[in-house]
Amino acid sequence: MKVIESIEGLVHRRLKLTRLVAAGAATLVFASSALAQTPRIPVVAAENFYGDVVKQLGGTHVDVISILNNPDQDPHLFEASPNTARALQRASLVVYNGVDYDPWMDKLLTASKNGKRVTIVAAKLLGKKSGDNPHLWYDPATMPAVAHAVSVALVAADPAHKDDYDANLAKFLSSLEPIGHKVVALRERYKGQPATATEPVFGYMADAIGFDMRNARFQLAVMNDTEPSASDVAAFERDLREKRVRVLIYNSQATEALTKRMLELAKSSGVPSVSVTETEPAGMTFQQWMLAQLDGLSAALERRSQ
Repeated sequence: MKVIESIEGLVHRRLKLTRLVAAGAATLVFASSALAQTPRIPVVAAENFYGDVVKQLGGTHVDVISILNNPDQDPHLFEASPNTARALQRASLVVYNGVDYDPWMDKLLTASKNGKRVTIVAAKLLGKKSGDNPHLWYDPATMPAVAHAVSVALVAADPAHKDDYDANLAKFLSSLEPIGHKVVALRERYKGQPATATEPVFGYMADAIGFDMRNARFQLAVMNDTEPSASDVAAFERDLREKRVRVLIYNSQATEALTKRMLELAKSSGVPSVSVTETEPAGMTFQQWMLAQLDGLSAALERRSQ
């Protein structure tokens, strides 16, 4: 009888232990599931190159929506939708360009109050003001400044993953070095060389390389959607026809009739042309995009040298 009771007690204890182990396993599964479902930081970037940088810095801890993300769209013709307003309302972090490039962002943010939302404006980081060239992402100083600001904001919003954000920031800054090396190499060879453009999209990068950029009034008129003067058009055409410039840089997202006319003249005159865009192409990172355009410029300048 005692032996039977002893066996029954042992079985009871084993069943109790099994239930405890099962309960513990269930707790671990629940905790793991809860961890996997930890909300990501909602971020809205006005332009997809800023959105790309946020993704590189935030990794799996961020959920990024980029408003301007179509390389075939003229950014100057963009109109915000109700979906844009709703995304901004939910965002914990917003990144945009400023200096009148994306004026609709100021209006949307004013209409969409959110006291906990952090806003990063590239123009403010660089001390730029209204009237300055708004194509700031072509300035080699812009993305390091934006990256540092974004990293600080992510750490403040999610201090538990600070180590991840710090590591991603270091990796991102290191990945920009080849762009800097390419700019230096072009500057050493082409500083002071005359170049022209249909509008100042590439302006900051051209300055970093050291080009003597011509036809500034023509470029500003095209950027501001106004007609260049007859004398400015004539000066531009003369530069191309007489091969007074080494290269023509044009915005392939805004090829109006006048731009097409200049491209045809450049081709017939033997002046190489290089396409740049205002929006990061699909399937590329910011770094790949910049390097591809600098490589295209280098190849065009090589052709002109031959």
